[in-house]
Amino acid sequence: MTNGESPPPMAWRYCGNQIKLWRTRAAITREELGKEAGYEYESVKSMEQGRRKPTLKILEVADEMCGAHGLLLAAQDYLKPERFPSYSQDYMRYEAEAVVLSWYEAQFIPGLLQTEEYARTLIGSYWPPLDDETVEERVAARLARHSLLEKQTKSFNFVIAESALRHPIGDLEEHRHQLRHLLAAGTPRHVTIQVLRVGGSHPGLSGPFVLLETPDHDQLAYEEGQMMGILYAEPVKVSVLAQRHAMILRQALRPEESVQFIRALVEEL
Repeated sequence: MTNGESPPPMAWRYCGNQIKLWRTRAAITREELGKEAGYEYESVKSMEQGRRKPTLKILEVADEMCGAHGLLLAAQDYLKPERFPSYSQDYMRYEAEAVVLSWYEAQFIPGLLQTEEYARTLIGSYWPPLDDETVEERVAARLARHSLLEKQTKSFNFVIAESALRHPIGDLEEHRHQLRHLLAAGTPRHVTIQVLRVGGSHPGLSGPFVLLETPDHDQLAYEEGQMMGILYAEPVKVSVLAQRHAMILRQALRPEESVQFIRALVEEL
């Protein structure tokens, strides 16, 4: 399990440490480096300690001042934003390999089914706010995952709560586009989309989750919260979520009924 308290990326820490080593070797103080680069002492300290991503500006100035001859500047290629939050990276690897994926979502359209506008609005509303470069990288990464749906030897089942379908993330036109995209995405025979109507009690009220089956037929489950993601491999925990998913399926509309329901929503907008 990883969570919001996990350490900064290793690339940040390594690069920051290299800046410190080169600066110390050249007998340059943090104050001197900061003044030349236009940063306060604490900002330089945070970058050297890896708590803040070293900027291109600090790399350029440190490389010149310390006589690194491009060795520090070369680090910029390793400081690109992470494509996914740290707590979800293990899940992403298994998602790409899975032969069966069963996803229940209570609040949002599942990431594999999101339009670019929907994904951009969600990622752009992350708090604390992300810089533009990170937003663009994560939107691109989410859209790239859509290619998984093209693999006809994989099986995908999505159950989406009615509340998620009725809640516009962007403006109404973007919402229509998202609902139409769901209708198109659910057309292939290996992709099933079902709607869980509002009302009543069911296991899905406890939150969303994903069940995965690997090519070796191992069973995994994934849950994600505000600041953490948990990937389960323990048979008992996976079994509990599989049982809950079975109960949710019993209460969800059939695929053909779900198509009619989503079409009706589009017409209402």
